[in-house]
Amino acid sequence: MIELGVNIDHVATIRQARKTYEPEPVWAAVEAHIGGADGITVHLREDRRHIQDADVEKLRTLTQIKLNLEMAATDEMVEIACRLKPEMAMLVPEGRHEVTTEGGLDIVAQESRLKKAIDRLSQAGIVSSVFIDAELDQVEAAARIGARVCEIHTGPYAHAFHTMGRDAESPAVLAELDKIRMAGEAIRNLGMRFNAGHALNYFNVQPVARLPGIRELHIGHAIVSRAIFVGLREAVSEMKRLMREAAAFPVQTRR
Repeated sequence: MIELGVNIDHVATIRQARKTYEPEPVWAAVEAHIGGADGITVHLREDRRHIQDADVEKLRTLTQIKLNLEMAATDEMVEIACRLKPEMAMLVPEGRHEVTTEGGLDIVAQESRLKKAIDRLSQAGIVSSVFIDAELDQVEAAARIGARVCEIHTGPYAHAFHTMGRDAESPAVLAELDKIRMAGEAIRNLGMRFNAGHALNYFNVQPVARLPGIRELHIGHAIVSRAIFVGLREAVSEMKRLMREAAAFPVQTRR
């Protein structure tokens, strides 16, 4: 059964814009849970631009939902993860100049360093995940360093979808979707879990949710944006419905 992890970073973004105490990310996590979220994702960035250390502490102790901690593979972040023990820790590339994560982690170029981080997380009993582009060499490198989950970066697909006028059958969109499908197949063949996320929204989510073997989608900005108008509980519920509806009719793998 496909699952939805809701990223609540931008609830904290609104709070930090005024350097105040509201809106409260923990409250958002509870509302998302009631709306049908299977997990909550937060990215504790090195510059603490939105989610703060205290937010992760409270999410770990006050909520009853799976927590996925996105983080750079630094000693500081690995220590925080090992202390708080989220259900999953996802290593992502991070740059202070970027508005949001702009691409997948280049595991091939830094296997030794990333393997050390993965080993420490695994020893702490934390499921390790990596955020990568839909490239076979990165999938194979993820398996070599011991990652248990690969989350495929869906940004290029989402960009093509928007650029092509939301035409899900355009060649450009289908080409990007096929890259994700092939990466997912390789991930599963190597014994890892196939997740996906980034820039997914209410219009483009269903083709991805139909892909064979996909376990979990992580979606944040679109859900928080819609929540402004309909409330977070309803926004999550609608996204979950679209995902489940699509997953009921998966794409047949071509041979």
